[in-house]
Amino acid sequence: MPRLINNQLVTSLHAQSPVSEEYRMLRTNIQFSSIDEPIEVMMVASAQAGEGRTVTISNLAVTYAQEGKKVLVMDMDLRRSSLHHMFGLRNHTGLTRVLANQQPWQEIVQETGIDHLYAITAGPTPPNPSEMLSSRRMKALLAELKERYDVILMDTPPLLSFPDGFIISAMCDGVILVVQAGKVKKDLVKKAKANLERVKARILGVVLNNVKRSNTRAERGMEERNLT
Repeated sequence: MPRLINNQLVTSLHAQSPVSEEYRMLRTNIQFSSIDEPIEVMMVASAQAGEGRTVTISNLAVTYAQEGKKVLVMDMDLRRSSLHHMFGLRNHTGLTRVLANQQPWQEIVQETGIDHLYAITAGPTPPNPSEMLSSRRMKALLAELKERYDVILMDTPPLLSFPDGFIISAMCDGVILVVQAGKVKKDLVKKAKANLERVKARILGVVLNNVKRSNTRAERGMEERNLT
C-alpha cells in the first residue's frame, strides 16, 4: 500500500511551489556557508516546542535527497517524538533500541518512500534521554552512520526545555535555529542562541516561520536570517 505523505511535506508534494524553492534556497545557503569543510551533520532546533522544527527538517531533508545525496533524518527527541508522523513510519522501534543495545542500527533504519531519503525514528520513550544521547554508544553510532550517509539531519527537543539539544549540538557540524514569528519572545530566542554559543555550537542561521509580509514572498511564509 502506498505510504500516505503528510501534507506538510510540501517539497515532496509540490516540488515546484514557492515554499519548496525556499527550502532549496536554505539548502544552497547551507552548502555555500562552508565550502572547504562540507557540512554533513546538522541539527535543527528551536527555543520552544511548536515552532515548526520537524516540518523544517523534514522538508530540508527532502531537498537534499532530491539533489541525489543519500540522506538520513533522525528523531533525537526521545521525550516527545514526532518525525514518524511526518513520514508515516513506525515508532515501536528506533534509536532508543540501538542505544540500549537491543537492536543493531541497520534494523531500525526505515525507507521514507522518497528516493535517497531514510529515517531513524526515536523509538520507545526511555527514562534517561539525556544520558542516552551523551553516551559513548551514541557517538559510535554516529561515526558509523557518517560512513554510510552523505547528509545526516537531527530533529531535537526544544532547547529551553531540556539539555538534550545542547548535547547533540556537540556532535554536529552546524545548527539551524527555527523561530516561529509572533509566537516566541525575542529574549527567548536570544537565550537559546547564547546557550548554543556557550557550548561552542556553530549556528548556521535562523529560519523564520509564518512570516506575514505584503510583498510577493508573503505566501512563502518562511525566510532565513543570519544570527552570526
